[in-house]
Amino acid sequence: MAAALRFTKMQGIGNDYVYVNGFEERVDSPGELARKISNRNFGVGSDGLVLILPSASADVRMRMFNADGSEAEMCGNAVRCVGKYVYDHGIQVKDVITVETGAGVKVVRLLFEAGEVCGATVDMGEPELTPSRIPVLTEASPDGGQQRFVAHPVDVNGQLYEITAVSMGNPHAVIFMKGIDDLDLPRMGPDFEHHPLFPKRTNTEFVEVISSTKVRMRVWERGAGETLACGTGACAVAVACVLNGYTGRDVEVELKGGTLKIHWDENSNHVHMTGGAVTVFAGEYYI
Repeated sequence: MAAALRFTKMQGIGNDYVYVNGFEERVDSPGELARKISNRNFGVGSDGLVLILPSASADVRMRMFNADGSEAEMCGNAVRCVGKYVYDHGIQVKDVITVETGAGVKVVRLLFEAGEVCGATVDMGEPELTPSRIPVLTEASPDGGQQRFVAHPVDVNGQLYEITAVSMGNPHAVIFMKGIDDLDLPRMGPDFEHHPLFPKRTNTEFVEVISSTKVRMRVWERGAGETLACGTGACAVAVACVLNGYTGRDVEVELKGGTLKIHWDENSNHVHMTGGAVTVFAGEYYI
């Protein structure tokens, strides 16, 4: 007889995941479950699976699996939802929650509206700009005394793109251009994701600058395809905006699913992301 797995579906500006409480539920093959449960026709439907687990170094641990079953280091929209879940379900009832991720421990400061958690500001840590640590397999020109991959011309399927590479715990390739709404991302996206420059594949952000304080972006996520939002991607875009001189350190990043506010602190070098977190529904999945 099939066993029932309790889950909660949540979304952060349209970036939706299935969340499972690992304090109460057991998942033996999370990659396989992610592929099945994420299917939008035959499963619950999501961008992936998130397990909320005990941690020895933080309040909780988050493991995140893409819709293709691959495990990712970090997801900014998901970590906000983890903070809300942990508070709403009484795992930790406090305003500031620490979450262990594959990209280190993140500090989640919950935001409230009418007594309910409506979102969070997350300290996403320092951006990684050294190519070998992003990783990207090339040498960039010196920038400010350091090696950085900024506005570097890259041939992708016969066309040159200027790519700025940033890691926010996971790799990102940021491209500034006009006409992002006209891009055929299902056709183009895999060429960037699997480009030989990126040994761990890459998330790719296509960005249109609106003003010195606002940009728009579309994202092709590693292992998931085009999604409505990407929190780490928005952070990487904000960093890339500063590196390329397009904006200041406070940037509103407009995505298909909504807007994130990003601040890259000059003193600490930490990137802070603010956005919503919403519970969609809860249910049981039979495995």
